[in-house]
Amino acid sequence: MPRLTFWLTVLVGLAGFCAPSLALAAPALPSLPDVTVGQIGDAPVSLPLQTLLLMTAITLIPSMLLVLTGFTRIIVVLALLRQALGTGQTPSNQVLVGLALFLTALVMTPVWEAAWRTGFGPYLNGDMDFRAAWSLGTEPLRAFMLAQVRETDLMTFAGLAGHGGYAGPEDVPFQVLVASFVTSELKTAFEIGFLIFIPFIIIDLVVASVLMSLGMMMLSPMLVSAPFKILLFVLVDGWVLTVGTLAASFNAV
Repeated sequence: MPRLTFWLTVLVGLAGFCAPSLALAAPALPSLPDVTVGQIGDAPVSLPLQTLLLMTAITLIPSMLLVLTGFTRIIVVLALLRQALGTGQTPSNQVLVGLALFLTALVMTPVWEAAWRTGFGPYLNGDMDFRAAWSLGTEPLRAFMLAQVRETDLMTFAGLAGHGGYAGPEDVPFQVLVASFVTSELKTAFEIGFLIFIPFIIIDLVVASVLMSLGMMMLSPMLVSAPFKILLFVLVDGWVLTVGTLAASFNAV
């Protein structure tokens, strides 16, 4: 024990002797970077609040994709096509959504390029303030949505909003435009789906009639007609025909 106490005393003394020299030799810590604080109007916005606003905006992206682009029309038509084929969950939901996403990007690329060229690009380059960039950047999207909206749908939602009419496209409120656009897209999608259903329903009727005439009432007509519907769809190159029809169904701006 005396020897242990001796060595502890020596170590403490060496530490006390070397501490000043180590403090002098230690390099200075780098200073923290300045944190830029945003503003909304004249009120400052802290960095955590900016992060919260950014994360909230990111969560709205799927909703914006549904109601501000042609995604709704495309995915509804593809779902009706799968139901008309009678193939159950083939293709899967993931495949249909992936195809709808890329087809939506193909249709919306001219609109996004115009929005970037006229508004958001100059704003990021510092050539335009945010208010003017937002107005010019959203104008191509409004023009695209107005080109797809039916007049009856627009007047219906204008009446629900308490508006008698609008002098021009620029006077249509955004909420009225979005509601009219989504309703028009659903109506157009069901019209295309109805046309897709017709040949497959004819095949189902023919197969059911043949089975009834042969007395095979216990055999499911849907099971027998499924191979014939798939064969017809493949022979007419149905996927290319459907995708091309969907892309051409959007009115040009």
